[in-house]
Amino acid sequence: MSAVVSLRSESTTAEDTLKQKTREAGVVSGGHLVARALKNEGVDTIFTLCGGHIIDIYDGCVDEGIRIIDVRHEQVAAHAADGYARQTGKLGCVVTTAGPGCTNAVTGVATAFRSESPVLHIGGQGALTQHKMGSLQDLPHVDMMAPITKFAASIPSTERVADMISMAARECFNGAPGPAYLEIPRDVLDREVDLSRAVIPTPGRYRASTRSIGDPRDIEKLADILVNAERPAILYGQQVWTARGHEEAIALLRGLDIPGYFNGASRGLLPPGDPHHFDRTRSQAFSNADVLIIVGTPFDFRMGYGKRINKELTLVQIDMDYRTVGKNRDIDLGLVGDPGAILGAVLQAASGRIKNDKRQARKQWMGKLTEAEAVATEKLMPLFKSDNTPIHPYRVAYELNEFLSDDTVYIGDGGDVVTISAQAVRPRRPGQWMDPGALGSLGVGTGFAIAAGLANPGKEILCYYGDGSFGMTAFDMESANRFGVPYLAVIGNNSAMNQIRYGQLAKYGDERGNVGNLLSDVPFSKFAEMLGGYGEEVRDPKDIAAALQRGRESIQRTGKSAVINIWVDPREYAPGTKNQTMYK
Repeated sequence: MSAVVSLRSESTTAEDTLKQKTREAGVVSGGHLVARALKNEGVDTIFTLCGGHIIDIYDGCVDEGIRIIDVRHEQVAAHAADGYARQTGKLGCVVTTAGPGCTNAVTGVATAFRSESPVLHIGGQGALTQHKMGSLQDLPHVDMMAPITKFAASIPSTERVADMISMAARECFNGAPGPAYLEIPRDVLDREVDLSRAVIPTPGRYRASTRSIGDPRDIEKLADILVNAERPAILYGQQVWTARGHEEAIALLRGLDIPGYFNGASRGLLPPGDPHHFDRTRSQAFSNADVLIIVGTPFDFRMGYGKRINKELTLVQIDMDYRTVGKNRDIDLGLVGDPGAILGAVLQAASGRIKNDKRQARKQWMGKLTEAEAVATEKLMPLFKSDNTPIHPYRVAYELNEFLSDDTVYIGDGGDVVTISAQAVRPRRPGQWMDPGALGSLGVGTGFAIAAGLANPGKEILCYYGDGSFGMTAFDMESANRFGVPYLAVIGNNSAMNQIRYGQLAKYGDERGNVGNLLSDVPFSKFAEMLGGYGEEVRDPKDIAAALQRGRESIQRTGKSAVINIWVDPREYAPGTKNQTMYK
């Protein structure tokens, strides 16, 4: 054994010496150029699953100090890159091999596309010398990725590797963020070139400011609108957190006494109980406000394509993407730019100008909404505290909210049970809510959990799954354990794809409505135990709180993920599911 170790040591030393001589000679491979370019872009972590087309990138990342997180499925790698971008505000990066490596990542990239998340997907490809010859895993990756990215290209030469990575990264942050794809042929990646011939942009020297306020005259117009409003309301969407404009967003609500509503990653901008935090009176506000400002979210299906908003009010839309403003619904004023910069400028322009009568009317407006919030909450309390068995999913949502700490990142990955959880779960701080976004992808949770743990070493990570979504990507819980980022997995288990099942039952009846949507009764607690962690089955609502606490304590003690499998009533559905609002 010692002789083998000695031979390996000598071999490693020889390889390191060769590398050192190569670097001293000013020669660098394509894979090492990738790593240098990623480091220039602030990338400190890549998410990947190994493949022969991409291994030189790993070698480069080792030299550049970039962390390599390898998982069991490329979908998880792509979701993790997306989640890392959401949590850090920096460029996320997923690296996949050719063919199935790329296709497995498509859902994760598409999720980032619809969620406006900056992710660079680097993919392998057969050698240029084998072009159109049927090389291993050869597919038209660029053609496939183009519709779900902001930029997609193949790198034609080793000299252009770093330059094109900077080009793709630039596109990721052009206007509203989004993903980009770069394909690198095997011989381009492995080839070594003289450093003097490689185009390597200098860090920090090739970016324009993205903190634009747009037309200053529109800032004044919006300030005038708000100064004269008696019943204003604001909805903050995903972009407010993506652009890290949360401080300005909060300051505007408090400075001008405006009720705030939140969706997507903007949940948690204000803590529960804050006098400017509203969530159960959105319909009332959208119907009775005289001014409504929509910031960083499109008029898509989640907004009823704008049709649920009163046509008589003054409607203002602020977005990072010009194409989104006024899409599906006419508006009175549109501003394109950075949400935080715009909101900060508007507050400055409006401060000290609100007359007493307007301010008094505004306080009465907020008082009415506050009373209506209390009434709406009281109506939900019988569901939140239901002692029914099987367990009512609203009871699970209530218990989860009670369980959250100030430092818990909450991730929702599922259909109906997760939709219901939004009725109760209130993250305590900005950045502590994660959901799939507009694509509605199941399976995001495991990758998001890994990313959130890596980005926030001091925070607790809780992912609430449906049993269907848990089965899609849960094996990468092993990856979370392996990289020291265990998390608490809570499953609302109704043994069905219930969000879809309701519509089928309503349309086709009992005999045909249960086709293609029923799952087996699986004791998922055993899964955590198999991986060395804690698992528990919960069938009585009175046991939920204690089970969650045991899971938390086990993670702290063992460093392994825990699974709390809660059996919920398959006959209960979210209001939106019963009204089929997602299709209207």
